[in-house]
Amino acid sequence: MPFPDIDPIIFSIGPLSIRWYSMAYLVGILWGAHIVKKRGKSFLNIDEKISDDYIIWATLGIILGGRIGYVLFYNFEYYIVNPSQILAVWHGGMSFHGGLCGLIIATFIYLRKHKIAFFPFADILCTVGPLGLFFGRCANFINGELFGRVAPDLSWGIIFPTGGPLPRHPSQIYEALLEGALLFIITNIAWAKMKNKTGFTSGVFLCGYSFCRMFVEQFREPDVQVGFVFSHITMGQILSTPMLIIGIILVANSLRLKHANS
Repeated sequence: MPFPDIDPIIFSIGPLSIRWYSMAYLVGILWGAHIVKKRGKSFLNIDEKISDDYIIWATLGIILGGRIGYVLFYNFEYYIVNPSQILAVWHGGMSFHGGLCGLIIATFIYLRKHKIAFFPFADILCTVGPLGLFFGRCANFINGELFGRVAPDLSWGIIFPTGGPLPRHPSQIYEALLEGALLFIITNIAWAKMKNKTGFTSGVFLCGYSFCRMFVEQFREPDVQVGFVFSHITMGQILSTPMLIIGIILVANSLRLKHANS
């Protein structure tokens, strides 16, 4: 299948260009913020003004963490020689795992400042995280980046503009459907049924994302500057392993508390 002719730039106003990638971040954050504000007020009695202020912290945490994570995990040798390029986010380069770490740190600091319990709020946050993942992976597909490995006999394989002449797995779509759509459904069901069990939904999100990411990494082309870290293990799979372990611990602890209280 030929790559769809979609311009990465939605529209331009003079020198300012609005891209699908930045729009994905914007839509994911705003839609997620709306849900978090609504659930935070009804379930945790959080003032809406606090929720509005938190979005600024969360956005900064995601962007700074995502960029720092990319620099450290995926292209450290380049940026240590070209430090002036670290802040050039318009050239691309964001790490989900770094963005998650940045979000966790920003959330912890902000909630502690306002004396709000971390995990009940984090459980709500994890129900909207897949929204950003869905839109972000769709934007990756539109940009023709982070494509999959060569699959010459795959009937739905895509010939990406910068991926050579052979069809490849559209791994961005796999991730959008699994890390995004499927995980959104799973985490929201988990929160609806177990919202009183602190940490359960957070654990489900971490486990779900890890499983999906590790699975899709089998079809995704490793970053050219990193390649396989060892054998056929990718950086994405390595970074997802601690998430899986922490997720299992959170789910197990939540279920243990449920049993103890029953």
